[in-house]
Amino acid sequence: MAPILSVKDLTVRFSTPEGEVSAVNRLNFDIEEGDCVGVVGESGSGKSQTFMAVMGLLAANGKASGSAKFRGEELVGMPIARLNKIRGSKMTMIFQDPMTSLTPHLKIGRQLSEVLVLHKGMSERDARARAIQILDRVKIPDAKRRIDQYPHEFSGGMRQRVMIAMALICDPELLIADEPSTALDVTVQAQILDLLQDLRTQEKMSIVMITHDLGVVAGLCSKVMVMYAGEFCEKGAVGEIFHDPQHPYTRGLVSSIPRLDKAEDGRLTAIPGSPPNLQRLPKGCTFQERCTHVFDRCIAERPALTDFAPGRAKSCHLKGFDSTGAVIR
Repeated sequence: MAPILSVKDLTVRFSTPEGEVSAVNRLNFDIEEGDCVGVVGESGSGKSQTFMAVMGLLAANGKASGSAKFRGEELVGMPIARLNKIRGSKMTMIFQDPMTSLTPHLKIGRQLSEVLVLHKGMSERDARARAIQILDRVKIPDAKRRIDQYPHEFSGGMRQRVMIAMALICDPELLIADEPSTALDVTVQAQILDLLQDLRTQEKMSIVMITHDLGVVAGLCSKVMVMYAGEFCEKGAVGEIFHDPQHPYTRGLVSSIPRLDKAEDGRLTAIPGSPPNLQRLPKGCTFQERCTHVFDRCIAERPALTDFAPGRAKSCHLKGFDSTGAVIR
């Protein structure tokens, strides 16, 4: 079966007064039907900009090149009129800050129903009924009353549920969730993630979860793609990435997860240093300045993302790590 989203050599550049920023560099990946894929990495690694490019939502100074095909139809460079028929309907995105994503002076019902009027040609009456139904589905209590309230009358968790309802109201085939639980407290985060898990199971839709939280990925996703400095450094099944990470950056991310069973001295593990300047990326491996296993080839040559096992790939000159964590050169 053909993938629902197929991305080839996707590149994103931003023009700034200080020079060109290389935000995303020649990414290749597929999202299969029914997949839930986690995209993880530090802030500024290019996670969000990758999918903003796919959705055609880059800032005015941004430019995307390469290919991103949804159901075989090219999105990069697609006319806005045609793109609007796909995004918001067949392919939707949940943003991380629901307060700024919702229009503050419009009631929730209006913001939900206009999506159906625009994309499905529904009457206002039918759209309102569908909006109440979708609010019930995302567990908004007393939806018939709350549909006539404004965004500021909802809590952060309820606003995020409204954003999920808005993304789901047209029954999309692909849902892109950009840090959907970041601004919420831990209890509400768990509720939102449970909701997404239920929707994935019930609707069988494909989900991309963009996050810096590996715990979110472990609880929701089946596959994970790890990004660093605009490139993938490792890809694989969630269980394999967590139990046998083969890129030094991935190992650093996994080891930085707080764990009660291994807190011997009460200290958290951190990756030393900072990500590279995206305007002046190094010639070799982009992780070289922070890697404790760097050697001459890392400095001279950029490693390619290469398959090393079924369903797994990494961009590293090291052969890997053994079961004890020792480096295999």
